[in-house]
Amino acid sequence: MSTALTARRRADELDALTSRTVDVLVVGGGVTGAGAALDAAARGLSVALVEERDLAWGTSRWSSKLAHGGLRYLATGDVGVARESARERHVLMTRTAPHLVRALPQVLPRTPGSGPAQRLTAGVGLGLGDLLRRDARTSSRVLPAPHRARPDEVARLFPAVAPAHRAGAWVAHDGQLVDDARLVVALARTAAGLGAVVLTRTRAVRLAADGATLQDTGTGASLTVRARAVVNATGVWAGTVDPSVRLRPSRGTHVVVPAARLGGPAGALMVPVPGSRGSRYVFALPVQLGRVIVGLTDEEAPGPVPDVPEPTGPEIDFLLRTVSVALDRPLLPDEVVGAYAGLRPLVDVAGSGGAASPDVSRKHLVAVSRATGAVNVLGGKLTTYRAMARDAVDLAVRHAGLRSGPCRTADLPLVGAPGPGDARHLPPGLAARYGAEAATVLASATVAGAADLVGGGAPGTEHLDVTRAEVEWAVTHEGALDADDVLDRRTRIGLVPADREAVADAVREVVDQVLARL
Repeated sequence: MSTALTARRRADELDALTSRTVDVLVVGGGVTGAGAALDAAARGLSVALVEERDLAWGTSRWSSKLAHGGLRYLATGDVGVARESARERHVLMTRTAPHLVRALPQVLPRTPGSGPAQRLTAGVGLGLGDLLRRDARTSSRVLPAPHRARPDEVARLFPAVAPAHRAGAWVAHDGQLVDDARLVVALARTAAGLGAVVLTRTRAVRLAADGATLQDTGTGASLTVRARAVVNATGVWAGTVDPSVRLRPSRGTHVVVPAARLGGPAGALMVPVPGSRGSRYVFALPVQLGRVIVGLTDEEAPGPVPDVPEPTGPEIDFLLRTVSVALDRPLLPDEVVGAYAGLRPLVDVAGSGGAASPDVSRKHLVAVSRATGAVNVLGGKLTTYRAMARDAVDLAVRHAGLRSGPCRTADLPLVGAPGPGDARHLPPGLAARYGAEAATVLASATVAGAADLVGGGAPGTEHLDVTRAEVEWAVTHEGALDADDVLDRRTRIGLVPADREAVADAVREVVDQVLARL
């Protein structure tokens, strides 16, 4: 079956859904929900995935874009989570998504105030992280072992590190996603290729053990879908679907700065948070479209869950102040071109009590709800989405008495894998985002000037290496239904408001043109 998600396919499958019973209904189109839909479809089960807004609308697009090995969780004693993270990172980098996850060198400089004890702790921590890499059987060719770096290596990887802090630095490697939202789309498309129904703009109004009442948010029409098992993968919104769920949301904030401001780094920077004894860091991470993201915070976020969380002024100040300790020139507020925040759906379990948010376990919880009869999958992290999805589908199969094959997702390549092939003739950035599909993205385009950048070469948009062909592909293959889907979740141009404004009209023109002929 085709992996292409389109407006026409959505309409047809929404109409057909009322006349059938699916084995598994998954509610929530983030990384866990898309992963669960893929897992179930790969076992030979009939699947429908419904999402109220768009794929990767919530927390899944607000991460640090890392597939990390769990070093931080070792520092807090969460060895099981750390080990699971390293193993799932291995799966992503070597089997399922090597085109979307790459090795990222990370510089840990010798910063002011880091005494011998802290430096020793950092070295031991990196060594333990490398033990996790080896335990996961990740080759040093995929993720090189940590090592002491020469000052010139530090300057090459992160030019903005102050010369005084380059001696005695460490360099370690971790996995980095080209984009978190792109991983979610790849999961959903791969599931669709195995027969899963993927429906965005479809709200679950009521959940039950045998299905749900849905609403098409575009037309307002209601429908009932019957299912043998239901999985609630709505993340931080799980409590609004199931009142029995108790979460402790935690806000993680990032700021966005131009990569040129930090010398165009080829690696990341790790700066210890003062007083954390090496268990917490602020990272400066080079990402696509000529940007560096600096993050992240870990703050309690009680109260109603907002559609789009907002960073706070004190959090932004904290990030700039912390990372500037290692820089040759402090980052200033007026150099920030964007900021974003996401809410972690941490499980409020017995024993967490009044623990500070950074100390609450990142373990996931899978259980059948007494209130709805659905399988709730809660907590966890982006890196371990596959293990969460596996556990959720395992429980759904047992609870509903379904007959299915075993979990296959540890060896199931996502669309675009295994890699870019011959990318010499492709525009910059295209191969990194689409892997083996990159040439097809360009060759199949029908819009005029398909290889042209969406900014049209206008001053101030040169760093946006997104082509008009990619905008078309988002509509014809990735389920984008309007320009906002493209700007904010398929290309990530929208992370910087000024960039979004500069190209919004051009993106909208392509989207409207393509939708008119679908």
